[in-house]
Amino acid sequence: MSDRAGAITPASRILLGLAAVAISFAAADTYVVVLALPDVMTSVGLDTAELQRAAPIVSGFLLGYVAVLPLIGRISDLRGRVPVLVGSLVVFAVGSLVTAAAYDLETIVAGRLIQGIGGGGLIPPTLALVADLWPPHKRGLPLGIVGAVQELGSVLGPLYGAVVLAIGDWRAIFWLNGAIGLVLVAAMLPLRDARSPSRSAGSPTRSTAARFDWSGAALAVLALIGMSLAMLEPTRLVQDVEIGRAFLPVTGDSRWLTPLALLTAGLAVLLMLRLLTAGRPLVDWRSWPALAHETDLWGALLLTVGLGAVIATFASAEPERDAVSPDAPWLVPIAVVAFVGFAIRQRRAARPLIPRGALAARPAWGAIVVSFFVGAALIAALVDIPFFARLTVHRDSQLDAALVLVRFLVALPVGALIGGWLLRRVPAHVLTAVAMLLSALAFWHMTTWDATSLDDQIETLSLVLGGLGFGIAIAPVNAVLLSHTADAVHGVSSALLIVARMVGMLLGISALTTIGLRAFYAASDTIAPVAELCPGEATLCTAYKDAVRDAGIAQLHAVFVGAAVCAVIAALLALVLLRPAADATPEPAP
Repeated sequence: MSDRAGAITPASRILLGLAAVAISFAAADTYVVVLALPDVMTSVGLDTAELQRAAPIVSGFLLGYVAVLPLIGRISDLRGRVPVLVGSLVVFAVGSLVTAAAYDLETIVAGRLIQGIGGGGLIPPTLALVADLWPPHKRGLPLGIVGAVQELGSVLGPLYGAVVLAIGDWRAIFWLNGAIGLVLVAAMLPLRDARSPSRSAGSPTRSTAARFDWSGAALAVLALIGMSLAMLEPTRLVQDVEIGRAFLPVTGDSRWLTPLALLTAGLAVLLMLRLLTAGRPLVDWRSWPALAHETDLWGALLLTVGLGAVIATFASAEPERDAVSPDAPWLVPIAVVAFVGFAIRQRRAARPLIPRGALAARPAWGAIVVSFFVGAALIAALVDIPFFARLTVHRDSQLDAALVLVRFLVALPVGALIGGWLLRRVPAHVLTAVAMLLSALAFWHMTTWDATSLDDQIETLSLVLGGLGFGIAIAPVNAVLLSHTADAVHGVSSALLIVARMVGMLLGISALTTIGLRAFYAASDTIAPVAELCPGEATLCTAYKDAVRDAGIAQLHAVFVGAAVCAVIAALLALVLLRPAADATPEPAP
């Protein structure tokens, strides 16, 4: 990419700060729902033992977060960064409101899916915005800040959820998310023109004096309030003698046939008419035909189906017991067919989703490959460190086991800031390699843990070392990708980088789980019979329980070895693939 960049004004800094805060909330949401999951399950009639049935609450968010990222990234290249940021925030807020007002499992999953689409859509335009505003040699620190704020969400998420749950129920978390999302939208709207002049060719422009459609916004807010009330059916309102009539179905027993629901539908119709007739509508739908012409929607659909099938295959499996979902026999063929169709579409489409030549430079596609292996190693820490703690020193407390991971997570944002600062002084390929070797060293040390290791506070050092390594690698990998792709494809390129990391996490946990289970079965075969270990005892004795625990430790040691290997592979690939190309200036994407 050329060294030119937009003027870094106070407005552009504020805009980037707001985008970073929005990303942090979206990242925190993943961890918040895990903390609130038992209460969510109870509210829809699920027993806390039926975790498998509740899996779509988590995987639905992940599906929305990843599956449509390439399309959103491409739209940000064509339409502009700020409109996509604002639109993604609106989608995230609407998804939060739907989740908060949900009345059964299906509506909760639908809300989480919408949330995921909005939350995932925030990242590509934010990374591209950094590239628009800062020249390559100055991007390290802002990229590190964005990465740090994103990772900070994983630390603050459980604390945020715990505070909200202490004073309210699980719905309060999502009501608050929706409110914060809409406040951020309101804060971003006055800054929608604080963007770089280095926008992609063909991107529509808007007048800085564009008048905001307050009438359309009022109709949208009223429709959202009506939808939320119709879904939630607050007890105090329903039981009120006068107000309760609005919740009585006109016919049948559907909540969508009440006067309130019908009024909400009327507001939605008025909103549509306003969008069609206003001179400057709330949503600039008139640019959509041209946008659709520039975007390969069929290719995006094939890629979305393929990624969705991959996520459903691996995200709904039980990491401690299974590598893939029971539905894998029909999900995997769907993914293969979709990806093959996408590859054909890429070759034949006049305007493919990923413009031809966008990732032609070795460092560009190399960053995506490195990101995949970083994700494959990272997932072992996120899943198996709490698993190890629960197996050994915190058998009776899932919360205490999860808090062990916080020592690792706290180091991630710190490492991201350090990596961004060092990027001005250390070549990106060297910095990434050293960072991943630090994480590999931490994983290798974890293979020496025994049943009492986590009682020793010195083990905090290995957890912090691993977190620092992963954090330091964030900024250089992002910077290499942005430096070796054209301005016009920064959005879709950043989206592919995120997708690679997430798919690496899914495939990584599957492969590492398979390796770990083999080690567990091998260790289990050496356990003496119960009658021999517990002679004359009616229940399982301590000796047998310890033997089973040791087999579980052997399983996790195998996983940590595999994660260390993935981290070493990422380090070696970084040294080879992320080296600056002989010609670091990419050809402009068509």
